[in-house]
Formats: sequence, C-alpha cells, structure tokens
Amino acid sequence: MFYLVCYDIVSDTRRTKVSKILEAYGLRVQKSVFECVLDENQYQIVSKYLMRLVNKREDQVRFYPMSAHNRCKVAVVGTQPEFVVDDAAFIV
Repeated sequence: MFYLVCYDIVSDTRRTKVSKILEAYGLRVQKSVFECVLDENQYQIVSKYLMRLVNKREDQVRFYPMSAHNRCKVAVVGTQPEFVVDDAAFIV
C-alpha cells in the first residue's frame, strides 16, 4: 500500500529519529512528508517504532493510505523530485 506520511514533532531529537526511520522506508518529498510503499508487516513495524518515539501529548504522525486511483490524481505545483514511487520501487 502507498502511504503519504506526515509528521509534526516538537523535539529536534525525536524529529531526527522519526525522519531516519521514514527515510529507511520511503522517499522524503517535503521536510516532514514522506511517500512510502509498505506492506502490512512493514506498516506494523514502522508504526510500532514511531509509537515508541513520539510524545503523544506534543507530537503527531499521520499515515494517509492512497489508492492507485487517487495517486494518479496528485497534482504538484513547483519543483518535484525526479523519481516515481511505485509499489515495485522498494525492496526492504
């Protein structure tokens, strides 16, 4: 499944740890936004790591699942990375 993962983390230390985890599973498209292709097991692993890291009173991480139908409707205004995220693009 393709996910758009966004976060707002108060602490610099926690923010760095969260971004390192997400960099291992997806591509950064903005400072706090990643595009990730995760199977169910990977989703469980990533969300478990993040639940341990974030402060639930201060921080927020959101996973937006996106179907192939909706992914093709994404519009980008401005610069765009020169890559295509596809289900076959990542082997983790």
